[in-house]
Amino acid sequence: MNQNTYKILEFTRIKEEAAHFALTDLGKDHILNMVPSVNKKQIVSWLEEVDEAVEILKKSSSVPISGLNGIDQILKQLNKGLTLRPDQLMKLIDFLSCCKKLKRFMKDKEFLAPRVSAYVYSIEELPNLLSELERSIRNGGVDDYASKELLKLRKQIGILQDRLKDKVQQIVRSNKYKTYIQEAIVSERSGRYAIPVKKEYKGKFPGTVLDASASGSTLYIEPAEITTYQDEINVYKAYEEAEVERILTYLTGLVEANQVQIRLAMETMVHYDVLFARAKFSRAIDGKSVEINDYHYIYLKEARHPLLGANAVPLTIEIGEDYRALLITGPNTGGKTVTIKTVGLLTLMVQSGFHIPVAEGSQISIFQQILLDIGDGQSIEQNLSTFSSHMKNIIHLLEEANDHSLILLDELGSGTDPGEGMGLATALLKRFFLKGACIFATTHYSEIKEFADREAGFINGAMEFDMETLKPTYRLLIGKGGESQAFAIALELGMHPQIIEEAHKITYKEEKTYPLNEDDMWKKKAMDKQIAVQRHVRDKRLNKIPSLPSQFTKGDNVRILATGEFGIVYKGPDSMGNYIVQVKDEKRIYNQKRLKLYIAAKELYPEDYDYDIIFESKENRKKMNEMEKRHAEGMVIERQDEWT
Repeated sequence: MNQNTYKILEFTRIKEEAAHFALTDLGKDHILNMVPSVNKKQIVSWLEEVDEAVEILKKSSSVPISGLNGIDQILKQLNKGLTLRPDQLMKLIDFLSCCKKLKRFMKDKEFLAPRVSAYVYSIEELPNLLSELERSIRNGGVDDYASKELLKLRKQIGILQDRLKDKVQQIVRSNKYKTYIQEAIVSERSGRYAIPVKKEYKGKFPGTVLDASASGSTLYIEPAEITTYQDEINVYKAYEEAEVERILTYLTGLVEANQVQIRLAMETMVHYDVLFARAKFSRAIDGKSVEINDYHYIYLKEARHPLLGANAVPLTIEIGEDYRALLITGPNTGGKTVTIKTVGLLTLMVQSGFHIPVAEGSQISIFQQILLDIGDGQSIEQNLSTFSSHMKNIIHLLEEANDHSLILLDELGSGTDPGEGMGLATALLKRFFLKGACIFATTHYSEIKEFADREAGFINGAMEFDMETLKPTYRLLIGKGGESQAFAIALELGMHPQIIEEAHKITYKEEKTYPLNEDDMWKKKAMDKQIAVQRHVRDKRLNKIPSLPSQFTKGDNVRILATGEFGIVYKGPDSMGNYIVQVKDEKRIYNQKRLKLYIAAKELYPEDYDYDIIFESKENRKKMNEMEKRHAEGMVIERQDEWT
């Protein structure tokens, strides 16, 4: 399995959809990087966890998972001589508080979800660390009460700052400097107080110039009288900064001493985030757990493509017991490709621990690899044709395929001469089957349908088509090959059945009767009249061709070459060499070239044998016996005109 498989089957989109339900960045990243497992015990364990998580969500949809963002970066910074900053310590406070809430939340879920709730025991609350952090860090900074020394320093700084402000205000309000000051305000430059003084009075206002206005007409001067206060405050601030660093270093040491417990708690929290994201996604798609096996048995009951939502038509597929190769036929846009993609996608999802949208009782097999040839696969870079790129890909699949592979092939053998494409497709299917792989393939070739009918281990499937609406229903019918919808649609649109019957004979090398709708009977009469005139002209020109000599007699047991079925000759031949043959309970028309004598009637039945026992229904035979004995008023024997 590779990224191309994930992309074509849209597994990447599934992970993106599930990641939206994660509450943390670490949880989202974990889901996006998820890969399928081939370990049955692990997959079963994943699914059971999601089962329990879904039950928890049914009881309480709000799971206290938060405070994880940035924790992994904090842990990476430890033991490198770096001091954690107050904002980082605030994140740790949030994280440890969330761990406490999660432990309380899971405490009453032990009976409902014993496995999932047990994981919370790997989280240590670390009350001493949390208490020290909460005492020392507040509002994004180190609190005054983090230490006695810090409190003392900040009080002294506060006293000095009050004195400084009073002194500055005295200078501003003083009549001595009133003429020199531009405005009676105090501004701050680089952390020091300054008074705006007119440029021309610079020499008369004692102090240090800290800045000037854009025009240069105003100078911002720190009065000499407050410089001592200002310097003293800066000294105390330096002491304060050193004390803050000492406290942060101490707190960093406490965190480093508990980093193993913090990392384990973080990993547990991420696991919970991923688990409940899976559970929320399961509820969003109406997902269910399935039984897992490793012997190629797949039973999907009312399965839906998870990305199609309510628009998806339920799909039921069973494969792996009597057959392990399914060939799906049907019209374009009928859902063939979506069907095989659904099987592949649901397999990937289950092996990654996701619930899937199916009915209860479904099963999925574990595959080591899903190999596929879906889409045109055209390589512009290498300038390969569609067919060439398909073949290059399939050659690679043949090299990789084994008895632990799921093979998905879309329109196998297309893109080249139909005859050669059909032969190549059949040969490839045989080879993949011999390798022991489980195969889902779609095709248009009728010959491949016949191959699947007679080959052990293969079965046909067809996408249903609604002839009333002339649209596909997207339902899969197992055990039946798709009919030629081109013929059926042409008939529905009013084309004469004899034209379609001739086309069917050319395509499938067999006779088939296409009935006409009652509403269009006038078309049939007009066409029949035209055909009758043409036959009259032809017969007159050819002096009427005599009937062909009979090759078979009534009661002969014959084999139909196209299907391998056996039947009994009922009537014939007509002028074209056609016979009516009863196959099971159905009367069909076949040309003599399509029949082969299996057992002659004279070897099967006595000379006076009553063939009505074979060809007439029980009800008709009963009516005939009654008519022979007496006159039966109103009794009618209905017989089909088999040549029409």
